Amino acid sequence: MEIQRKAPIGRPRGFDADEALERAMRVFWEQGYEGASLTDLTNAMGITRTSMYAAFGNKDELFRKALERYTEGPASYADRALREPTARQVATAFLDGSVRATTRPGHPTGCFGVQGSLAAGDPGRDARDALIAWRNDGTSRLRDRFQRAVEEGDLPSDADPGLLARYLMAVANGIAVQAASGATREDLQQVADMALRSWPPA
Repeated sequence: MEIQRKAPIGRPRGFDADEALERAMRVFWEQGYEGASLTDLTNAMGITRTSMYAAFGNKDELFRKALERYTEGPASYADRALREPTARQVATAFLDGSVRATTRPGHPTGCFGVQGSLAAGDPGRDARDALIAWRNDGTSRLRDRFQRAVEEGDLPSDADPGLLARYLMAVANGIAVQAASGATREDLQQVADMALRSWPPA
């Protein structure tokens, strides 16, 4: 027996909002905030500006939603890395994840969080500020994890959790810039491996 479903109240969107956001994320990732025009975005998303505003808000709001999607998708390696049992494994998983995410076949190269606002002037100030906060949050979370490692004896008592976190983030950001410049996954993995040679012993 066929069950009839009631039609949704109001006019249906007529597009897959999840897919549209994925496409917007890729445009921002490739072109940055200022480089991504509304025409670029709506063409990639396959929707009109009216539909974009109705579903996602203005360009700034769309950018923030795209950054959230990036955090939960391609950049989710960072959350996974923080759950590793030792500080060295956290650092290894973080840099390895950075290499994979920035050189993934079929995806833009580099990092949304680094490239998104490198050339942003005044019109892109909100996007730039959002990405600065995003990167700072990542550094803070690494610092807190390494502080715990010091307290647990997994890192030496004289290790500086803040400096270790900033070091890892600087290497990861450098990997992203190199990836966007065409460096291969193999070359960048060697960089990650070399960076970990100076990691403090437990």
